[in-house]
Amino acid sequence: MNRHVSAIAGRLSLRPPQRDSLEVLARVADIIDLRKGSDLTQALDLVRCEFPSVTSFERDFPSLCFALATGVGKTRLMGAFIAYLNLARGIRNFFVLAPNLTIYNKLVADFTPNTPKYVFQGIGEFAARPPEIITGDTYESGRGVRQPTLELPGFEDDRVHANIFNISKINTEVRGGASPRIKRLSEYIGQSYFDYLAALPDLVLLMDESHRYRASAGVRALNELGPVLGLELTATPFIEEAGGQRWFKNTIYAYPLPRAMEDGFTKEPTVATRAEFDPSSCPEDELERIKLEDGVRIHEETKVELEVYARQNDRPVVKPFMLVVAQDVQHANRIVARIKEDDFFEGRYRERVITVHSNQRGEERDETVQQLLSVENPDNPTEIVVHVNMLKEGWDVTNLYTIVPLRAARSRTLVEQCVGRGLRLPFGKRTGVPPVDRLTIVAHDMFQALIDEANDPESIIRKGVVIGRDVAVERKQSVTVQPLVAALLTGEPEPGAARAPAPFATRAEREVARTALEVMKRFEKLPRSADLTSSSTQADIVREVRALYATDEPALVGTTEEPDVEAVVAKATALYVDRSIDIPRIVVVPKGAVTSGYHDFDLDTRGVRLQPVSKEILLHYLRTHERTRILTAAGLGKEARLEDYLVRGLIDYADISYDEQAELLYKLAGQMVAHLESYLAGEHEVENVLQYHQRALADLIHAQMQAHHWENAVGYEAVVSKGFTTLRPCSFTAVAGEAALDFRQPVPPGRDIRALLFGGFSRCLYPVQKFDSEPERQFAVLLEDEPGDLKWFKPGTGQFQIEYSHGQMYEPDFVVETASRKYLCEPKRASELADAEVQAKARAAALWCERATEHELKHGGKPWSYLLIPHDRIAPNRSLASLANEFTFQQ
Repeated sequence: MNRHVSAIAGRLSLRPPQRDSLEVLARVADIIDLRKGSDLTQALDLVRCEFPSVTSFERDFPSLCFALATGVGKTRLMGAFIAYLNLARGIRNFFVLAPNLTIYNKLVADFTPNTPKYVFQGIGEFAARPPEIITGDTYESGRGVRQPTLELPGFEDDRVHANIFNISKINTEVRGGASPRIKRLSEYIGQSYFDYLAALPDLVLLMDESHRYRASAGVRALNELGPVLGLELTATPFIEEAGGQRWFKNTIYAYPLPRAMEDGFTKEPTVATRAEFDPSSCPEDELERIKLEDGVRIHEETKVELEVYARQNDRPVVKPFMLVVAQDVQHANRIVARIKEDDFFEGRYRERVITVHSNQRGEERDETVQQLLSVENPDNPTEIVVHVNMLKEGWDVTNLYTIVPLRAARSRTLVEQCVGRGLRLPFGKRTGVPPVDRLTIVAHDMFQALIDEANDPESIIRKGVVIGRDVAVERKQSVTVQPLVAALLTGEPEPGAARAPAPFATRAEREVARTALEVMKRFEKLPRSADLTSSSTQADIVREVRALYATDEPALVGTTEEPDVEAVVAKATALYVDRSIDIPRIVVVPKGAVTSGYHDFDLDTRGVRLQPVSKEILLHYLRTHERTRILTAAGLGKEARLEDYLVRGLIDYADISYDEQAELLYKLAGQMVAHLESYLAGEHEVENVLQYHQRALADLIHAQMQAHHWENAVGYEAVVSKGFTTLRPCSFTAVAGEAALDFRQPVPPGRDIRALLFGGFSRCLYPVQKFDSEPERQFAVLLEDEPGDLKWFKPGTGQFQIEYSHGQMYEPDFVVETASRKYLCEPKRASELADAEVQAKARAAALWCERATEHELKHGGKPWSYLLIPHDRIAPNRSLASLANEFTFQQ
């Protein structure tokens, strides 16, 4: 395995298809000559021997297409390509081509350091000296020219140079017959920048959305550029012609949409219709209205599910939007007018719809598409976008969840581009929540046709969604429920909770109690919540509450309304202990002596070509243009040995011990010094480079050391990081305006229990709960009727950290505390008890209970048990004690 490929794939966290593509490039670089003037026919024969899919380069230079599905990460792959060719092959000049202004701006941003999607993030060699970025807007400054005689801003002769251009900047056919500016003579370099690039001996061309560069003008311009290698990236490796699709002959690697969806790298596309609906009997205008309204229903449900997921997982709330595809500009205007009418959902979308037509041309059209990117901004009120033929312009959004096509989509390209716009995942990966992970196409009139098309192995449609079954017709809302103890302390009872006497009479007391609840969260490291009531902890809480309360309510201090802080805190902590269940936070850590170090290896120095630096600083006064120089050699410090410059830099890293790794450090430093001596003129130049580039060279050595790091631990042990965790709010999805049902009543006929909220509890620590099945509701009834002291709740996402398989976390259904024990309870369908995943979760939960029991008994608490209960054994005549006797899970 190519070590550069492994290193880059690891540092950039490449997905499998990205890594596969990088391995293909590495093999191509091994077998063909990456030099100007090399034999094109011979190169094609060599490539065809190993990659038979390549029957032609289709250009006057070796050019290969990597066809990766939308959402897999083509831009990051570009960064990996550049990093590999530079680090493994010494190539320093790259030309990145965009098909339009939108993608051009996106590429410039992604190639700029310290931006969210920086393509070289993690490449240590580029950390200290990032590639020089030259764009279609900056090239005329001369910053991209490697000529040591020029004093140009940004000039670094040994850096990677990445030129990023829009195709319109280099096309040979320009309006009016004039040559593009890039081909005109430049006073900086004595030739055009295009000619300068074409003369470079190691220029590699990367083409984003390469299906856009098949027109004659684009082909001629690229052939004139004459790179040593072309790397094309696209999701659609074909072009539409009168006779059908013409597939590229130079596709060397393909990762189509079906595989991307199967591997979980995209949303799952779905097609929606109404249950028991015959579109053929519906007038066209009425069908259009129904599709629009159902699209909004799906959109509204998705919006709520996204909010619930975000709140449950402490993630930013994603704002989804809906796309309506119109027949033409007039049709789009009619759609917008319909959406703005009062009878369309009470006019709620009047100010939330925009239309984008296709009358614009050229850069104006690019700018229009670019404006659509802001539709994902939470501050942008737009939720519905109506447009015509604007699907191929690099509109790379992540929050598109609902598509309503109001015209026939006969072309496969149109279908794939339409769906492709919505396949990107806003959280970077699938969540396991179906509405959050799917893209829905509302297609009442094409439902069966699209389902039939799913039988095609290359189809991007995988399943159907029926409105009224999978998506409720009722409008939904997000409901956030506070734990009862929070409502008691603040005096604000939650909906569905039974009325109880308020423990605090005045607003000031309630404010102190609320502050005390927040302060208690800082004491979760105590072994038990009961320790909150100890005199020392009470004193600490009172001190913090007073400091916060004095800041919030200065007007009450010293008046008759000032509350007795000590008394309120004592009462609040006692209530908290009574109305909560201690759940320890357990983590697994190494125990005993942990040893670590680095395996022996040889340093890779092929990418290092640093040059000596002048020992002067040049100062240029902006007003007078006077120049002066400051000598700096005296301040650099001199080492007895050349290797010491590097070792001094390496021992600054926290993970490097000089005493334990001195031999390896001096070996690697010696290899770097030997490499510098191989191309620099004399020891004084080597010392100069070591002095001025010490940090960058140390970074390079340290980065390579990481691939050879090892660590051993004697064993591992469970450590309780928190003795208890305060109950957090829970978020649910519910039908708007519908009150919580009495938990003792059976589910109404025809209703999905998962869509309902239940209340009326007397022992639950939350006023409202949701159940995933009827046995869960019956188990709640059993708990409420259990004799003796008991409290329970259904934990929300993140309440537990029980890992059962490779980072997968398990959340039990119920947490119960009685007078003598605590339980994790899982009602499960009897036929599923032997399922491998159910058993894995049970083993992990039982182990958690063992560790929690050790902690609790050590500190005067109660033992924990895990109950795996068959659904058909939950009945009104059973008790929790009898179920525990029969169904406590044993390892």
